[in-house]
Amino acid sequence: MRLVGIGRSFGATAALTDVSFTVAAGTFCVLLGPSGCGKTTCLRLVAGLEQASAGRVEIGGRDVTHLPPAGRGIAMVFQSYALFPHLSVAENIVFGLRARGVAPVERRARLERAVAILGIGHLLGRRPGQLSGGQQQRVALGRAIVAEAPVCLMDEPLSNLDAQLRADMRREILELQRRLGITMLYVTHDQTEAMGMADQVVLLRDGRVEQDAAPAELYARPATGFVATFIGTPPMNVFPAAVLAGSGLAFQAGTLAGIRPESLSLAGAGIAATVTHAEYLGADTVVTCAVASGARLLARLPGLAAQRPGTAVHLACGPHDIHFFDPASGRRIVTASHPVSMEVS
Repeated sequence: MRLVGIGRSFGATAALTDVSFTVAAGTFCVLLGPSGCGKTTCLRLVAGLEQASAGRVEIGGRDVTHLPPAGRGIAMVFQSYALFPHLSVAENIVFGLRARGVAPVERRARLERAVAILGIGHLLGRRPGQLSGGQQQRVALGRAIVAEAPVCLMDEPLSNLDAQLRADMRREILELQRRLGITMLYVTHDQTEAMGMADQVVLLRDGRVEQDAAPAELYARPATGFVATFIGTPPMNVFPAAVLAGSGLAFQAGTLAGIRPESLSLAGAGIAATVTHAEYLGADTVVTCAVASGARLLARLPGLAAQRPGTAVHLACGPHDIHFFDPASGRRIVTASHPVSMEVS
C-alpha cells in the first residue's frame, strides 16, 4: 500500500496535507495520533469512502485513487462494527459475499473457515443484540475475513470495549493478521495499541506525518518534541536545557532537553529537585519533582518509592538518555549520543 502526496480539504479546512507513506505487504501498520489529526480521514481515503483532493493511493501496485471501494481489494472493520440488527451472526458475516453474488457453496466454506478461526461457531444463530461487545467485534472481524482481501482496514475497532477485553482483542487481532498474512492498516489514538501491535507506526499531527517508523524507533529516536511527548507513559520530560546546569550533564544552550521518566533515578548528585507528588502504581512509582525555572520532571522509579512532598532529591541519568530538540521547529537535534537522524515529513 502506498500513499503519495495525499491531501484532503473540506472547504478552506485542510484535513490532510502531503501525506506520504508506504506499507509493505503483510505488515501491520498503525495510523496513530490525537483526535482530529486526520487518521480516520486517511483510512477512508484508502477505502474509497472519501476522495482525495490531491495525491494518489496505490494498493498492490495499482493506482486505486479513483476506484470505488468494491474495486480496491480491501476489507474494513468499522468502529461501530456496523452489524445489521435484524440479521443473524451467520447472515451478517456473509452479507457482503451474498451482495457480490458469491455462490452459496463458496459462502458456506468461507463462513466455516472464519468461524473456526474466531471461535464463534456457537453464535451463528444469534442476532447482534444478543451478543457482548467482544462477540460483536469478532463478528465484524469475521465479515472482514470472509472477504479474503489482501488488505484490511480497521477504524478504532476496540474503542467500545473495556480495558481487559481490549487487551485480549489486541492479541487476537495481531494473531489473526499474522496467521492470514494480510496487510493491516489500523487507526487508533491509543499508543499502547500502536506500540504493542504495530510493525510500523505513522504518527499524524494536524493532518501531516510527524514520524513514520517502527515503534522502537519512535520511542528511542523521536523525530520531534511532539513525538517525544506523545509516545511513552508517562510522556517524556521536555524542558529548557538550562535546567541541566550544575547537574554534571552536558547540554546545548538555548535548546530543549528531553529525558524519559524511566531513565531518571535518585542519586547523590545530578539535577537538583524537590518532590511535589508521588503516585504508587504497584510495579513502580511516578514521582513528580519541581526543578529550576519552574520546570517539572517526572521520574518513574521501580517498586514503592516512598518520597514525601517537599523532600529534596537529585535526579540522575546517563548522557545517552538525553534528547535535544530545536525550540523553534521542534525537530530533533542530532548529537554524539544519538547519531541517527530521523526524517520528518
